Amino acid sequence: MIKKVCVVITARPSYSRVKTALSAILESTGMELQIVVTASALLDRYGNVSKEIESDGFTITSRVYSVLEGESPSAMAKTTGIAIIELTSVFERLKPDIVVTIADRYETIATAISATYLGIPLVHLQGGEVTGSIDERVRHAITKLSDYHFACTQNAAENIIKMGEHPSRVFVTGCPSIDIANQIADYADLSFDLYKNYHGVGNPIDLSQEFVVSLLHPVTNEFMDAERQATILLETLNLTGKQVIWFWPNVDAGSDGTSRAIRCFREKDHSSPLYFIKNINPKHFLELIKKSSFLIGNSSVGIRECSFLGVPSINIGSRQQHRERGSNVIDCDWTEDSISRAISNIGKREYKEKSFLYGDGYAGEKIAHILNESNFGSLLTQKCLFIN
Repeated sequence: MIKKVCVVITARPSYSRVKTALSAILESTGMELQIVVTASALLDRYGNVSKEIESDGFTITSRVYSVLEGESPSAMAKTTGIAIIELTSVFERLKPDIVVTIADRYETIATAISATYLGIPLVHLQGGEVTGSIDERVRHAITKLSDYHFACTQNAAENIIKMGEHPSRVFVTGCPSIDIANQIADYADLSFDLYKNYHGVGNPIDLSQEFVVSLLHPVTNEFMDAERQATILLETLNLTGKQVIWFWPNVDAGSDGTSRAIRCFREKDHSSPLYFIKNINPKHFLELIKKSSFLIGNSSVGIRECSFLGVPSINIGSRQQHRERGSNVIDCDWTEDSISRAISNIGKREYKEKSFLYGDGYAGEKIAHILNESNFGSLLTQKCLFIN
């Protein structure tokens, strides 16, 4: 019997965190891949990742538009509600044997709720991690709704078991995004032309010279500070004179403040060597990261992929404060002085050691193998199925 595996992608980071697993599932003779794309993953202003998915050779089974305008806590909650309604209809139509949800974004809990109430076995990637932000609550809630757990680290797996999940359903697979990092780890230069392949705004920089990558997202419980925080980082980087490639934020509460800070900065200072871009292919993105002097901001990329690639990272503020990290990370707070000191200190470091904390580069294969071999039929008999 062919298993129908439905993977729900809700945002651009979700795609890179599952891409190699998608490839492995697609290549399997025992599984049929269904891809559902929803939320900000469909919106151009947040880097419509559906285009990347299709260009990589995958077929999108269903598109679900669910994002409510507003970029506030209220809009996040209502978007989740809309997604529950719409995804329920999609699952009823597709009749998957397994649903896969990824990480901890607020849209992902909609996937978990819909699948759970429909009695469909739910697989959660990247559970058990501790960060300290509201994402952690969402992540742990999804863990309790899920049937199988593919953790990125040993500590994360142990946390899942401590939450009461049976050890036989918890697997340490690593993170599929590390698989992509592993593919480009030996690249000496970029395999693509940033300016020919992707559209950005601002002043193009010389990629043959040293540059920095900035990836800053609003913190949900600090969303009112998003514009101020982005302005501080923009002004601090401007004073260094460093070349910077800055990626647009996720669609979280406060993202309008981050975006407004970027637009105001560009209006005020057109000579700064800062180039702003929405989204690029996951592989190309990691090539840029590898070639950069360091990454700065508050994205988990600085802790996950950067640790594997041996790229120094400056993590600012509380968004990743409790996440497991390697020695490549320097932490600082939201003041110009603290950020400036971190930039000065990281410039003195020669960090090239590869860390396998978040995986060895073969997570996608492991995930597909477990999905193919596991007896989800026994779960199906235990649940009250509403899909006939």
